[in-house]
Amino acid sequence: MARSAGFDWLLIDLEHSPITIGEAGNLAVAARTAGFPALVRVGGPHHPDLARALDVGAEGVVVSHVDTPEEAARVVALCRFAPAGRRSLPAPLPQFGYRMPPAPRFMAEAEAATVIVPMIESRAALGAVEAIAATPGLDALMVGANDLAAELGLPGQLDHPEVARAFVRVAAAARENGLRFAVIGVPEALLGPLGFDLGAGLVVAANDINLLVDGAAALAARLKDRPT
Repeated sequence: MARSAGFDWLLIDLEHSPITIGEAGNLAVAARTAGFPALVRVGGPHHPDLARALDVGAEGVVVSHVDTPEEAARVVALCRFAPAGRRSLPAPLPQFGYRMPPAPRFMAEAEAATVIVPMIESRAALGAVEAIAATPGLDALMVGANDLAAELGLPGQLDHPEVARAFVRVAAAARENGLRFAVIGVPEALLGPLGFDLGAGLVVAANDINLLVDGAAALAARLKDRPT
């Protein structure tokens, strides 16, 4: 449905939703079958399903609350094969049609396709963002807009200049280290100044619940506003 609607990729959320790792895998495989990239968000660099998200079919992981370069390095180590990391060789994966090619080919192709995105969403992470961005093995930096604003003492104030400066700093750190800049939780009205104008290449624009409720509410309003 997301692809049919015109979206470019899918974020499967294990942090703020009740779905299981198995259900996340089913969604990732369905997305892959449709030729639609899917990343899985996990709740922090110590989440037990960090590497498993890749094993069940996700093309990458978005990792919340990565606050230090050491935590970023831990994420890379768990998600990348040697020599870049220490990820265990898994059973046959959906990415390879549930067949296991020779290990060198498997590791090289899996490495090339794996996307690792730490989230910057705390005052500590913002203060260390340049060092986090310099961690080898990352692909993007994602600003968690609402948590970061709250950490800055500005909950819900995404239009505040201090919040805007934080976005600029993260975008600059990403750009200077050859990473993509990504955002989540930014209202559509602010996606220009806080996202696209800063070069955001990965944007989480909405979630399924909001899309369903907003669409249903709009339909209900149109029906109720019809002349009698």
